[in-house]
Amino acid sequence: MTTGSPATDDGQLFLSPEEAKTMSKEYPILSKYIRPFIGAHEFLHDLNERTRYCLWFADVGDELPKIIKADHMKDRFQHIKEKRLSSSASRIKKAAETPWLFAQNRQPDTEYLVIPRHSSENREYIPIGFMDPKTIAGDATTIVYDATLEDFAILESSLHVAWMKTVAGRLKSDYRYSSSVYYNFPMPKLTNELKEKLEKSAEGILNARANHPSLSLADMYKELLMPSDLRDAYRKNDKLILQAYGLNKDATDQDILKVLFKMYNNKDND
Repeated sequence: MTTGSPATDDGQLFLSPEEAKTMSKEYPILSKYIRPFIGAHEFLHDLNERTRYCLWFADVGDELPKIIKADHMKDRFQHIKEKRLSSSASRIKKAAETPWLFAQNRQPDTEYLVIPRHSSENREYIPIGFMDPKTIAGDATTIVYDATLEDFAILESSLHVAWMKTVAGRLKSDYRYSSSVYYNFPMPKLTNELKEKLEKSAEGILNARANHPSLSLADMYKELLMPSDLRDAYRKNDKLILQAYGLNKDATDQDILKVLFKMYNNKDND
């Protein structure tokens, strides 16, 4: 797990959908370098189409001189270079040498999980989702490489939420998700039978979301407005996760945390 890729570009590598369409038409050479982009806001609020794009030149190679010749690209790169050189951080100054690239590239090359770095305290569950590697994740997201469906099921459970609410940092009243929340979370030992059940449970949550294409994740995860089929999918998932941790279906957050911290302490003392 890590945060997504920071651009540190003063907005020069980002495009609206209209700009992306126009640029692709006027400069075909740029079309393959224009990629959908998600920060936490886009992940939570976008519906069927992306509302933000970026210029992603990680594999530009020998085409860079041609790219620079496209209208405004040289000016964009010069702006980024000057912005980065003005930074007090040595790694940002170093990134001024390659102003056509994001300051850091943490983009997975396979499907990955996205977790918004900040999540409302009013949500019962954290909106998490799988993302195609062609969609670039920014540093307002936390991403998990090579995650499985059972990983998704566990992270989307009320047990993980109880842990997150206890150990995560805060931004005002919102929870701030970080890799320390993930890495310190005690994962259960899963039998093959339980793994199969969790895969189906995860698919149940994803399928329930797909039943509501007119709702964004932000809408679906409002506490009082969550669709009934999605809530039912979560209840079924929670039942399986509680079973995996040896807890009964009526376990309270206090019961859950008692078990989780016992597991954490035992692991820490191994």
